[in-house]
Amino acid sequence: MNKTLKNTIMTRVVSTSFVVLALAVFKPFGLDALHWMAYVHLFVIWTMGIGVCMLTDAILTYVFKKPVAFNQGVDYIIRRNLWFQCVNTPLIALMVCLYRHFLLNDQVVGNQLSWSNYLETLAIIAFCSFAIGLYWRFKFRSRYLAAELVETKLLNERLQRIQKEEAPKPVVETQQVEAKPASIIVLTGTTSDSITLELPHLLYIEAVGNYVKIYQVQDGQVRSDMLRATSKQMEDDLQAYPMIVRCHRAFLVNLGQVEQIVAHSGVMHLHIKHCQESIPVSRSHMAGVKAAIKGAET
Repeated sequence: MNKTLKNTIMTRVVSTSFVVLALAVFKPFGLDALHWMAYVHLFVIWTMGIGVCMLTDAILTYVFKKPVAFNQGVDYIIRRNLWFQCVNTPLIALMVCLYRHFLLNDQVVGNQLSWSNYLETLAIIAFCSFAIGLYWRFKFRSRYLAAELVETKLLNERLQRIQKEEAPKPVVETQQVEAKPASIIVLTGTTSDSITLELPHLLYIEAVGNYVKIYQVQDGQVRSDMLRATSKQMEDDLQAYPMIVRCHRAFLVNLGQVEQIVAHSGVMHLHIKHCQESIPVSRSHMAGVKAAIKGAET
């Protein structure tokens, strides 16, 4: 059993247990008249409830294309849980109503299947679902933010190690070591214009309409140049350099010039050296940025 499935089952067991506990305390549907047999019925409802929850998970995964994915961030988890509640609550209410009709109606009058009984059951289950939903919202957010903090710290540490390895080594005359020449690249656009720069000095590239704005460091100062081209063209021209990655549909960034990675609640930004710019990382490119950092260290 993989970790995701185990966590999903545990979540559903806890949620169903909360609902059954509420039913055991307030004893609706005439359960108080059944005495100790009420707890037997509640155990059966608890077992069936877990099955319905797993069915709802399957519906979300294969029908609505919303699989369980804890690595997609806290916002995705919360949205999926809302979908889960909207689908699962009516199903659980229907299951309880059918149970009342076929197994409780003979023992307690008034449990027959009807719209009034269904709406009554739906109201009770919806209240319990709302309460347990608040709990899981807080639980998942706290768990995710803690994991995100640890991951961001590790990414920053890896990035610093990579930048130290990529930094040019000083020339030692006694050993007659030659300085490694800087990587010179020429970026061309859709016209005859071109820009020549030293790759380690490239900060980031921003798409601006039909142009790209190329930011680089020259003599300690940040300089920007406009080139008529698309960011996709720049990405293709720089694909041989693994430290140049796309972090957003409008930005390509040089990881060697990232001072710090900041992430909070699933939103990531890259703080660039030599300037006060903070480049956003879109959710669709977050995995690529992380993979580039991890891959550059290996």
